[in-house]
Formats: sequence, C-alpha cells, structure tokens
Amino acid sequence: MKDNDLYLVLKRPIITEKGTLQKEKFNKVVFEVNSRVNKIEVKQAVEKLFKVKVLSVNMMNVAGKKKRLGKNVGKRSDWKKAVVTLKEGERIDFFEGI
Repeated sequence: MKDNDLYLVLKRPIITEKGTLQKEKFNKVVFEVNSRVNKIEVKQAVEKLFKVKVLSVNMMNVAGKKKRLGKNVGKRSDWKKAVVTLKEGERIDFFEGI
C-alpha cells in the first residue's frame, strides 16, 4: 500500500463525547473511512500513519439522515465508521498540547 493510498482509506477522526469516553476508558479511536475499504486495510493504514499497534477493528455502515429545508426533502450521504482498538500503552493524540 502506497502512502497516498493511506489517506484515501482514513477520511477523518470522529471526535464526539462517546468517542472521547471510549478513547479514555477502552483505548479505542473512531474514524470515518472510505466506504469501499475493509478491516485489514484500515488496520494497515492506522499502524503506518500513526505508528501504533492495532488489536482489532470494528466497522459499521451509518445511514445518512433525512433532512428538510422548507418543502424540499433531501438525504445526507451514507458513510462508514471504523472503531479501532489500540494495544495497551499505545496512544493517538489528535489535539496535542491541550
């Protein structure tokens, strides 16, 4: 896997209250990923980009919400989420110095 491909696998980290609690308690980090990737590709991308050891990867498809603006009804895109469990002692810091 080339370095450019790694950035196509992981789109962005998901920073939410629930994700922050999972990070602190269970050493799990949540990412939005490309909808065509599998667990193996996500594991390789996280290990290469952040230089950490990954124990497991759980993935789920998230349905886009229906949104309405006046009488127009639309739908947000469906997307894929990956919950990455890191090895004991490993960390990924998105906001360093805070």
